[in-house]
Amino acid sequence: MRRMAEYVFAPPPVTVAPVEGQAGGFPVRRILCVGRNYAAHRREMGGDDRDPPFFFAKPADALVPPGRDAEYPPRTANLHHEIELVIAIGGAGADVPVGNALALVYGYAVGVDLTRRDLQNAAKDKGHPWDASKGFDQSAPISAIRAWKGAPPQGRIALSVNGAVRQDATVADMIWNVPEIVAEASKLWALAPGDLIYTGTPEGVGPLVRGDLVEGEVEGVGKLSFRIV
Repeated sequence: MRRMAEYVFAPPPVTVAPVEGQAGGFPVRRILCVGRNYAAHRREMGGDDRDPPFFFAKPADALVPPGRDAEYPPRTANLHHEIELVIAIGGAGADVPVGNALALVYGYAVGVDLTRRDLQNAAKDKGHPWDASKGFDQSAPISAIRAWKGAPPQGRIALSVNGAVRQDATVADMIWNVPEIVAEASKLWALAPGDLIYTGTPEGVGPLVRGDLVEGEVEGVGKLSFRIV
């Protein structure tokens, strides 16, 4: 008797982010993102400093690993860059206290949250969700993950386009810090190994066009570089 096939078609490949100094990669489960987590960026986007940060999501397969370029997405004429520190989750937990949150952290990476700003603004005006403006294909470039123990990064976070600096701040400027972000996310989702959290961007976000070279850095964590093609 012939065995029934396990799937009706081949399952998609696992999305993997490289880990610095490791042969094995980091299998990505999902991508969560924090909105407006730097005071100056909040003001830049017309927000109130007293509003708490909020979360949105990107699919795991939106990730663009190091060495790959990002295609300019369709249905937009205003693609923006947003440089971010990325938390790589290596432990599991729900309703995690702030004091225990760092125990879930495997390491950190440099990420860029690519945004269809025109679609985002249109969605805001109508009270619609942001999925099409944030969770599109190739919207989450990332560097290699650096395994990390102890206090989170606090140094410079910067992004340049074609050699000109556009975003330049410090991770210490975040309104919610890493333990607070992890703890708050764990109240909304049961976190698990493979989750990535993009922690928000500082001021200076701006447009990208085809051919632009984007270079980002978080001090002590790493660098990333890609072109918009």
